[in-house]
Amino acid sequence: MPAAPRPQRHPVLRHAPRTEPFASAEEAWFWTMAALIARQEGARILAGVGRIPRPCEPDDVLRCLDRLYRQRRIDLEHARVLRRFGERGIPPNPRYPEERTAHRLWQEALSRLEWPLRVKGIVAGGPAA
Repeated sequence: MPAAPRPQRHPVLRHAPRTEPFASAEEAWFWTMAALIARQEGARILAGVGRIPRPCEPDDVLRCLDRLYRQRRIDLEHARVLRRFGERGIPPNPRYPEERTAHRLWQEALSRLEWPLRVKGIVAGGPAA
């Protein structure tokens, strides 16, 4: 009598779920901050699920930012500006004198974050696109 086939423990994915990369590093950053805030409030954030399935988790964006920091491509002031305005959900406005420096730091940080996110396919236009 032949042995019965063993049930698979983990289903085999026949194809990767279709995800939509972000249009820019800024869009990815605002999504990351919103996800981190939601996570603090108890939500679980996973790649490939949600209203618009994304090709990453918030931690993937943070790892890119951390790598830039370790390479000294951005500094603590860049990170503080990204956090402060990311939590607000709006970029700094250069028309306000008190936000001009923040706007410059914001632009520098996001322009440096753009390429690593493109390479990973998180932002459209990279190798995974």
